[in-house]
Amino acid sequence: MLARKDWRRILIAAAIFLPATLLHAALPTEPDVSGPTSLAGQLLVASPELRQPAFDHAVILLARHGREGAFGIVINRPLGARPIAEMLAAFGAEASGANDSVQVFFGGPVDVTVGFVVHSADYRRAETIDIDGRVALSNVPDVLRDIVLGKGPSKSLVTFGYAGWAPAQLENELARGVWVTVPEDPSLVFDDDRAKVWADALARHKTLR
Repeated sequence: MLARKDWRRILIAAAIFLPATLLHAALPTEPDVSGPTSLAGQLLVASPELRQPAFDHAVILLARHGREGAFGIVINRPLGARPIAEMLAAFGAEASGANDSVQVFFGGPVDVTVGFVVHSADYRRAETIDIDGRVALSNVPDVLRDIVLGKGPSKSLVTFGYAGWAPAQLENELARGVWVTVPEDPSLVFDDDRAKVWADALARHKTLR
C-alpha cells in the first residue's frame, strides 16, 4: 500500500540507492529547512545538456515533493508490450481472464522491480495517491486486475522503477538548470506520441517563460 509511511520509505531508499553523481548533484551540506513550495503535479523536463542515460530527454511526473525530498515517474520511456497475465502472475495475483497486453514504461532508475500505474483520476482505490485531481498513482497488480475486469481507469501508464531525490536535492538541480518545469497536462502524460513528449513539454516551457 502507498501509505504515508511507505512514501517516507521510498524517499529514503532513493537517497540510498541513487549514486552521488546522478544528475551531477551532490546533497547540500545544509538542507533547506524552510520547506519548498511543492511541485507535485508538475512535469520535470530534462535540459538538453543532461546526458545521463537514465534521464537523457526524460519527462518526469512529480508525484510527491516536500521537505523529505521528491518522488516521480518517468513517463516517456516505453519498454514494449507485456502480457497482463504474465505480470499478474509475477506479482502472485489472480491472472484468469487476462488475455491482453499493455505497454510497459521505465519509470526511473531506482528499484525497477517496483511497479506503479499512473492513471486518470476517474479511477481510485483506497491506496491511490491523487497527484493533482487529474492524474493519480496506484499499485500495479490492483489496477491491472481491474483493467481485466473492465473496471480500470480510462487512461493509464504501467511503469517499473521511479526517480527519487533527497531533501533539497531537486531544488539544487532546478537552480542549476538541470531541469525545467511545466504544469502537468493529461494530454502529455497519456496521449502525446512518446517520441514527442520531451520536445512538446520543452516547447510549452518556452512559451510560459
